[in-house]
Amino acid sequence: MKEQYVADVRYATSPVEMATLSPEELRARFLVTDLFAEGEVRFTLSHHDRLLIGGAVPAGGELALTPPPELRAERLCDRRELGIVTLSGTGTVTAGAQRFEVRAEDIVYVGQGTESVAVAGDAVFYLVSAPAHRPLPTSLITRDEAETHHIGDPAKASERTLRKYVHEDGVRSCELALGITTLEPGSVWNTMPCHTHDRRTEIYLYFDLDPAERVVHLCGQPARTRSIIVADRQAVISPPWSVHTGAGTAPYRFVWSTAGENLAYTDMDFVATADLA
Repeated sequence: MKEQYVADVRYATSPVEMATLSPEELRARFLVTDLFAEGEVRFTLSHHDRLLIGGAVPAGGELALTPPPELRAERLCDRRELGIVTLSGTGTVTAGAQRFEVRAEDIVYVGQGTESVAVAGDAVFYLVSAPAHRPLPTSLITRDEAETHHIGDPAKASERTLRKYVHEDGVRSCELALGITTLEPGSVWNTMPCHTHDRRTEIYLYFDLDPAERVVHLCGQPARTRSIIVADRQAVISPPWSVHTGAGTAPYRFVWSTAGENLAYTDMDFVATADLA
């Protein structure tokens, strides 16, 4: 079983500091560009709510998911819970004595205290982990089983299908919420009108975007927005005080994940589009 790690740490940022960053510094602080490499597991740790994201590409083999040194833990789930998202392909997730067959847009929630975790097959896996204070059952949520909502307005180019996997009314967690949103044909905007939520950090992982296309992701305080250009399989870290919304030049999907004080999906402060600046 092969394992290899490239660790990356992103420190917490204040809204005042964000406003002073150059475009290059902004990208270096909030954009994660190199999570996925064949035969490797790669992690990025954000000090905003201690969210850990990663990419694992077994390339037909098997990869053990063990903690990066920054966690100071013997096992990845000693003090954490973990969401494993299958972005594409098929594979298996082994968590302790449990083994799950997975395909594109299936998610496995791994509870705190699980002794070992590994992924295998030709799938590309996206990993999201948050601190956890109690063990909860490890569970597979397939794409078809996720709670599904059709939201947005085609007249405003924001029609989309939102699937909730790990949330307060679905598979339970300590503080991790996790789902996938798909833009419908002809729509480009995600999360519009946008919002902030001071009690949770959020990370978007954009995927299924043509390599030649991009998403323009808006971040920052509502009256002091900044923009980051995002490519396929890149992630943007959104501090609690920041908006997080974007528009794509072509169809795409994104994995949304939050961690923080609560699991309430509706705990957000909406921002009127006319108030963005």
